[in-house]
Amino acid sequence: MAKLRPRPEEGQQIDPSIDSPTPHPDRLLHRRSRRSSTSSPRGTRPEQAHLPQPHPAAHPTIQAILAERSLILAVLISTGVPARDRPDVEQQVLLGAWRSVERGMYRPDPSEDPRRALRAWIHGVAWRKVSHYVKSAYVRRVVLHAQPLGVLRAPAGPSLEAQIDARADLQALAQLKPWQREMLLAVDRPESLVAFAKARGMNPYTAASRLRIAREALALKLRRRR
Repeated sequence: MAKLRPRPEEGQQIDPSIDSPTPHPDRLLHRRSRRSSTSSPRGTRPEQAHLPQPHPAAHPTIQAILAERSLILAVLISTGVPARDRPDVEQQVLLGAWRSVERGMYRPDPSEDPRRALRAWIHGVAWRKVSHYVKSAYVRRVVLHAQPLGVLRAPAGPSLEAQIDARADLQALAQLKPWQREMLLAVDRPESLVAFAKARGMNPYTAASRLRIAREALALKLRRRR
């Protein structure tokens, strides 16, 4: 590499007459061999080239998830969740599992049995929800009282009546037909109802009609329960 020759009146200038000694040819070959052995494809790190590729996302139905409620209840009982809180934690597990499926986070191994893979995955979701429940401030600082609403200075959070109504709504939703639950849950999907219908080869007007029928069926069951 050429060196700089100082010239105060013109600034510094490269002096071509002073060069660094030329490396030995054996050293050049050694450097090239090291670069070729450690080189990787452009844009790919060496440690990333051996990472396993994720499995494709699977989309089990809400009926398949609801069918594993006995497994979720077994996890709640084995981890010591009190009976008074099991329905709430169970709802959190079911809702968390369904939202994860909708986001494409359920990626089972295609070579495994579908039922066994789903049960193992729901078991993990239940464990995580129970861990959040145990570490929550509500569980760590809860004090049981015969009349808890009378102790509060002002209403805090959902009322007891609202919680009972929410549980009744979920139970009524579970009693609907599978296609009715699917249409009601389609409203919570990130895609529009038209995109939901086209993805399933359904006419958008037919999807809107089925959604109206499902809402009427749910409203009828709620009126009967109340």
